Amino acid sequence: MIHTKTTEEIELMRESALIVSKTLGMLAKEIKPGCIPLVLDKKAEEFIRDHGAEPGFKGLYDFPNTLCMSPNAQVVHGIPNTKPLNNGDIISIDCGAFKNGFYGDHAYTFQVGEVNTATKRLLDITKRSLYKGIDKFRTGNRVGDIGFAIQKYTERHGYGVVRELVGHGLGKVMHEDPEIPNYGKKGRGKKFKEGMVIAIEPMINQGKKNIKQLADGWTVLTRDNLPSAHFEHDVALINGEPRLLSTFDYVHDALDIETDEEDPFRYPKNSKVHS
Repeated sequence: MIHTKTTEEIELMRESALIVSKTLGMLAKEIKPGCIPLVLDKKAEEFIRDHGAEPGFKGLYDFPNTLCMSPNAQVVHGIPNTKPLNNGDIISIDCGAFKNGFYGDHAYTFQVGEVNTATKRLLDITKRSLYKGIDKFRTGNRVGDIGFAIQKYTERHGYGVVRELVGHGLGKVMHEDPEIPNYGKKGRGKKFKEGMVIAIEPMINQGKKNIKQLADGWTVLTRDNLPSAHFEHDVALINGEPRLLSTFDYVHDALDIETDEEDPFRYPKNSKVHS
């Protein structure tokens, strides 16, 4: 069952989403060769609690930490550990926050030091595909329109689209209907309704689409051991158009990245968030 949100509920969800956005921005300043994932996880938990929220992932389905931290060939759901990150690594950080009865859920794949050209390209294309998908979240469209846009764009560049892991509705629980795959056919699936809030999150592999899971029951890796990238936004359907509840502005500010990619989807329109 799809749960649409009122204007007031969307405002509360945006507050939760922006706490996650600020957490990722804080972490962006800390990610460098030699940093320890578990230390970053502790910093994120403290930061989220200091902002009046609870970590959205910790304890959810018995997950042990605040962040899902997935380096290199790990796709998602990596458990933070004490192994230092190395120059040339990438790491996907997925973070959740729960405040005022609603969840925010948001992810970014970071470069650690100097990353090779092929891996940079993977991150760039995956991030671009996120906005291709967001643009299809409009009144009259269906779930398959988002998946088709992401799949067409990423497969055109030779990448593999993970099938087993998908985006989702978001609200008072972390995972609501509908599921939002990163592949699909135009005009197929559930129709979008005003007031829907979804998490769109392409998970794209440099090599084949195939994945495997570690014995820890959480960590998902590419089967060919090639890198994978993951970017995620929370998006509300308002007046028939997609509006971002989350933002990468805090990450971009920390990393001195200038981009206008969020501008068509800002909430409210053309209102940039500043730290």
